[in-house]
Amino acid sequence: MTPPEPPDAGAVEPEAAGSAAPASQGGEPRGNSQPLLQCSEVVAGYGATNILHGVSLAVNRGEVVTIIGPNGSGKSTLMKAIAGLVRVRSGRVSFRDADVSHFPPQRIVREGLCYVPQVANVFPTLSIRENLEMGGFIRRGGSEERIQEMFRMFPDLGRRPNQQAGSLSGGQRQMLAIGRALMVEPTLLILDEPTAGLAPAIMHSTFEMLQDINRGGVSLLLVEQNTREALMMSDRGYVLAVGENRLEDKGSALLDHPELEMLYLGA
Repeated sequence: MTPPEPPDAGAVEPEAAGSAAPASQGGEPRGNSQPLLQCSEVVAGYGATNILHGVSLAVNRGEVVTIIGPNGSGKSTLMKAIAGLVRVRSGRVSFRDADVSHFPPQRIVREGLCYVPQVANVFPTLSIRENLEMGGFIRRGGSEERIQEMFRMFPDLGRRPNQQAGSLSGGQRQMLAIGRALMVEPTLLILDEPTAGLAPAIMHSTFEMLQDINRGGVSLLLVEQNTREALMMSDRGYVLAVGENRLEDKGSALLDHPELEMLYLGA
């Protein structure tokens, strides 16, 4: 059977190398301040238009970092540029000390960086199990064991492994999308609006799940609209506006920053 076209090339293709210790989700120990991801003066956009105008950020090993900002500020474009889905026109994206600015998406995933987009992040016509199998397609063994780990992590999925992904609820789809990315045991997981459209109770459980993943050794970079809860769980945060850095601070400190409301209101 010819496999279906992936919903988003950088998001779902299971192109990652190696396998971490089974006790963790992949990734590395928390508390190491060595930069894992470094974006330096990144310029990127679509067609003749630049959306990012020299954006810089860093994610240290073991951190949770959240990017916030008003609509149109370039948050999703930055995520896609990091994942290799939007060309970096100038500046540099470094991951694990390698310049990945012009790597294709599949090679970036092999390096240990997985991207989960907001939409089109599962194969809707495939079952839950088949989605996870596709996520671990290039693993050199251990796929079934990893699938069982995902079912233990996401028991709601484990209870219905043969259900078609297109029939899942929004929260279940998000679990599956994240589980697909974790199949290759990434070092860094980047997620675009992981709680968008979810009911409040599901939103809270999604944030708890992300904290568990981080405690398992995976660094996280989020774009998130639920600002307060995201920043409360983040080590650091960045605020973008019109494609530029505007603020950077500890997550909790940004919540009380006097400029934050003005930036969201476009002042």
